[in-house]
Amino acid sequence: MKTVRNIAIALVILFVFVVAYGLFEPRLLDVTQEQAVIPNLPENWEGQEIAVLGDFQIGLWGDNADTVEEAVEEIIERDPAAVLMLGDFIYHPKNETQKKITENIEALKPIGEADIPVYSVMGNHDFGLKKKDSQPLNEAATKLRQALKEIGVEVLHNESALLGVDGDALPDVSKGLYIAGVGSNWMGDDSASEALEGIATDAPRIVMMHNPNSFVKFPANSAPFSVAGHTHGGQIRLPGLPGWSWMDFTSEEEKHTDGWIENYGAAGNQLYVNRGIGMSTVPIRINAKPELTIFTLVSKQ
Repeated sequence: MKTVRNIAIALVILFVFVVAYGLFEPRLLDVTQEQAVIPNLPENWEGQEIAVLGDFQIGLWGDNADTVEEAVEEIIERDPAAVLMLGDFIYHPKNETQKKITENIEALKPIGEADIPVYSVMGNHDFGLKKKDSQPLNEAATKLRQALKEIGVEVLHNESALLGVDGDALPDVSKGLYIAGVGSNWMGDDSASEALEGIATDAPRIVMMHNPNSFVKFPANSAPFSVAGHTHGGQIRLPGLPGWSWMDFTSEEEKHTDGWIENYGAAGNQLYVNRGIGMSTVPIRINAKPELTIFTLVSKQ
């Protein structure tokens, strides 16, 4: 009987420790360094850095807005050529929408003030979609989009922008890099063909999306370097077992959790999934630290 009691006490202590760590890990920002190969990359872009982050989920009880601010400070210090944000700025916009938008804007404003070009796409939570078949809150998404625009964030909705190293919105095409972004997958509004329209077949580009499942819509060799978010890295997962995560048990979608995704999408296309900053449902992360990814661009490995 004593042995059973001791085991029960040990399990309770372990559970409390795991939960306590899970509440702490969201504050442990992981600044990940990666190299991204972009075919036909202009010489002036060789070795330039691009910062990628997303899934802030501001408004979840116990959210980690401080980590968003830490990521912003890191970005400003590194002064990359551009910043890409992967959507899901706010959580449950039906409640206190304007307050959540304002909190996001205040945290992100310093990037625009530092004159760093910022591009974004919209995520499912920005439309109030907790489930794929939920009723979208288009008014909340419109307010968010306008607020982002006012601080210099260009939201790409099935379209592209041509970026120069100096931040010039209309650089010499031969020296520019295209940033293409698709709409929300859960809204059924992610058009690869529209996002790529006007981009020459051999032109260098970065493709961005919120949901990794949008990646399969891109034809072969049209998205050689792509980034996505949405997954939170699984949010809660067992060490050594990346296929066992909170997301695996709570989502019916095809799973592409984090990092470079192998054997996925059309030939010649490559996707990196960022773990994001915030969380969903519960404010806990275990073995899935919030991530700011810094990509160094190269024309070949």
